[in-house]
Amino acid sequence: MKLHKSNKEPEIYYYFNVNEEKLWMFRHKYYDSTGKRKEKKKSGFETEKAAIRSLFEVKAAVLNGNVRQLDHEKLTVGEWLDIWFELNKNQWKITTIVTRERIIRLYLKPMLGRYNLQKLDKTTYKRSFINPLMSKLKPRTLKSMHDIFRIAINAAIDDEVLDRNRFLKISIHDETLQADKELNYFSPEELNVFLKHAKENSSYTIYMVLLALSYSGMRKGEALGLQWKHIDFEHNIFRVEQTRDQHGTRTPKTKNSYRNIFMDENVIREVKSYRTWCKQKMLASGMKWNENSYVFISNETSYPLNGMALQKPMNRIIKQLSLPKVSPHGLRHTHCTILLMNNVNVKVIAERLGNTPLMIYGTYGHVLKDMEKKSAAVFSEALGATGAEIGAN
Repeated sequence: MKLHKSNKEPEIYYYFNVNEEKLWMFRHKYYDSTGKRKEKKKSGFETEKAAIRSLFEVKAAVLNGNVRQLDHEKLTVGEWLDIWFELNKNQWKITTIVTRERIIRLYLKPMLGRYNLQKLDKTTYKRSFINPLMSKLKPRTLKSMHDIFRIAINAAIDDEVLDRNRFLKISIHDETLQADKELNYFSPEELNVFLKHAKENSSYTIYMVLLALSYSGMRKGEALGLQWKHIDFEHNIFRVEQTRDQHGTRTPKTKNSYRNIFMDENVIREVKSYRTWCKQKMLASGMKWNENSYVFISNETSYPLNGMALQKPMNRIIKQLSLPKVSPHGLRHTHCTILLMNNVNVKVIAERLGNTPLMIYGTYGHVLKDMEKKSAAVFSEALGATGAEIGAN
């Protein structure tokens, strides 16, 4: 193919294709981030003006230091997800690795992998990924997938492969997510009935786990990670220093998750009795109990309790008592909600749950709004009780 130089721009050329149609192209030489000389070229423009405009965009990118975007302009979403995963997986916890690998393999790459990373726009993303999954997945699940994609895109920005994140302002049925949070907890009366039934009809260990989750606000993994050395019986404290699930024992979720939780005296008394039972149970199973033994053990095997063993007993109790459907994590929501409804300081609650006040406000906004409405009535009632006849009275 013979190239002919443009009279307007030295890096612009025209040529004739097999159909003798006149087309335009540009060829621009530049240095990449390592100092290596490269050439960027693009053909197929129908007009000289269009070729010049595209050339100027490339030159602007080089002048602005966006050379890496030029180097990766053909990178697909699937290729970037593979790069991002391999570069960062050693910094993630095992549960994060498993979750992200599955979402990338089963959803992100099949549905978005073929698109050019730099050209994927919000409309295409919603049409090809969000909308098809709306009717198939729970909003919470879809939101978690969307969050992972946004994290991967932010990583591309940090690596100077992209200039901005186009997918920040995408809402996934926020009202449905909020309603889901509102339903996933017991009232104080329901919790009392639930725990009483668990004590009378469930295994000793299942009851004790449910009791601990309800009265401490711990995450399920934090409770399963408790060893006897983490319980201070003298000061009535549970120390959260690790978490445990099917992938093993590791450090807690965040720095805030390391904490001491003051426990009710009655709960501590029950835990002491349970400790005696554990010692006898492990001895009968030919195991040696010590301070490093995990607190919650299986009634059948005396091995540390599996986290999957909680949901079925909970569902059975809930069905028998016709209670709202609450998950093990819902007991954490129950703990926080009851404290909020009884006017406990948000900062104190956040420290107890291993969260930040901002997270409490974001997750339990529906409870705080109800409290705000009640506060206006409480204030008026307080003034009315004094017999005041000023102001609004």
